[in-house]
Amino acid sequence: MQKITEKITFWLSCARLYSVPITVLSWLVIFIYSIKHNGNALLGLIAFAGIVLVHLSTNLADDYFDYKELSRKNALNNAKDCKCTYLRNNQATIYDLRNVIIILLLIASIIGIVLFFLSGPAVLLLAVIALAIALSYSIFSRNGLGEIAVIIAYGPLMFEGVYYVMTKTFSWNVLILSFACAMFTNTILYAHMLMDFDEDECANKKTLCIKLGNKTNALNFILVFYLLGYILMGFLALKVHNYLYFLTYFTIPLVIDLYNSLKIYNKDKTILPQARFWNYPLDNWKKNQKSLSAPFYLRFFYSRNISTWFMLLACIAIILS
Repeated sequence: MQKITEKITFWLSCARLYSVPITVLSWLVIFIYSIKHNGNALLGLIAFAGIVLVHLSTNLADDYFDYKELSRKNALNNAKDCKCTYLRNNQATIYDLRNVIIILLLIASIIGIVLFFLSGPAVLLLAVIALAIALSYSIFSRNGLGEIAVIIAYGPLMFEGVYYVMTKTFSWNVLILSFACAMFTNTILYAHMLMDFDEDECANKKTLCIKLGNKTNALNFILVFYLLGYILMGFLALKVHNYLYFLTYFTIPLVIDLYNSLKIYNKDKTILPQARFWNYPLDNWKKNQKSLSAPFYLRFFYSRNISTWFMLLACIAIILS
C-alpha cells in the first residue's frame, strides 16, 4: 500500500499537480454560473474529475513528446536545465510515462462515456476535442500555438462543456465568459514560457515567446492577453447588465506590478524581489526562497494568484447577480 501511495505521489508531482488549482478555479466559475441557471451539480462534479485527469495527462504527454524529440536530436546532454528531469535521472522510463498517460486518459474516457449517457451526444464531440488537444499540445507548443490550445481548452471547451453537461444547452454568454477567463488562465502559461525563454531555446521549442524574436517583445505581449480578458469581461458586464463583473478590474494594479517584476527578470534571473503580502500565497516559500529558482517561483505563483483573484471575483459577481 505504501509503495502504491509513493508511486501515485511521484506521478502527481511529475504531472505538475501544482498547476491544478487554476483548473479548479476555471471550473468553479462555470460550475457556479451553471448552478445559477438550474444546472445539475452532480454532473458538474463528475465533469470536474474528467477535466483534472485530462489536465494531468496533458502535462505528462507534453513531457513524453518533449523527451522523444530531445532523444531524436541527441540533445538530452545539452538540455540539463530543461524539462523531463525525472526521465533523464532514470526515476522513470519513457514506457512508464506512456503507461501512466494511457491510464489517466482511459479513466477520463470512462467518465466521458458516463456523461454521454447522462447529458447527451454533444459530450462525445467535446471529449474528442479534449483528447486531441491533450495528445497534440506539445506539437502546438513547439510551433508557437500553445496559447491557442490553452485558450480553447480552458475557454469554450471547458466552459461550454461543463455548462452543457449540467444544463444540456449551450450559451453565447458562457462563450464570452469563457474567453475572458481563458485569457487569464493563459497568462500563467505565458509567464512560465517567458521565464523559460532560454530553456525552450535549448530544447528547440518554437514557443510564441521565441517566435516574437526577443524577451522584450515577448514580455510586452503578455499585456495583450490581459487586456483582452478585461475587455471581454467588461463587454459581458454591459451585455447582461451585471456590473459586478467589473470587480475583476481590481486586479489591474497587480498585473502592472507583475509586468514590472517580469521586466526585471528578463534582465537578470537572479534578482529576487522581496515578497509582499499581495504576492501570496507562494507555495512552500520558506523552502523555495532559498533555492536558485526562487526568482522564478515568486513570479510564477504571482501570475497564478492574479488569475486566481480574477476568477474568484468573477464567481462573486455571478453569485451576487
